[in-house]
Amino acid sequence: MNPVVRDNTPVLRPGFRLQWEPVQNSHVLLYPEGMVKLNESAAEVLLLVDGKRPVADIIDTLCERFPNVPGLDEDVLAFIEVAHAQHWLHIR
Repeated sequence: MNPVVRDNTPVLRPGFRLQWEPVQNSHVLLYPEGMVKLNESAAEVLLLVDGKRPVADIIDTLCERFPNVPGLDEDVLAFIEVAHAQHWLHIR
């Protein structure tokens, strides 16, 4: 598997849906076999995954929202790689 780069565009895999779950008091990723409860950071990233926005734009948007977080770009890249390895995302 090639590493995710800033020019790649992530998209949720078919059958996966991101939504707010009041009972869990968090965003969750739903898929046919189950559900993943997301922490706030993961939800912030996945909320920006629309299949049109490249990784660089996702990073830029999050850096604007959270300007004092060191290493945010590396964290976003690492999370997208993990989400891809978990088969939550396709990378184009």
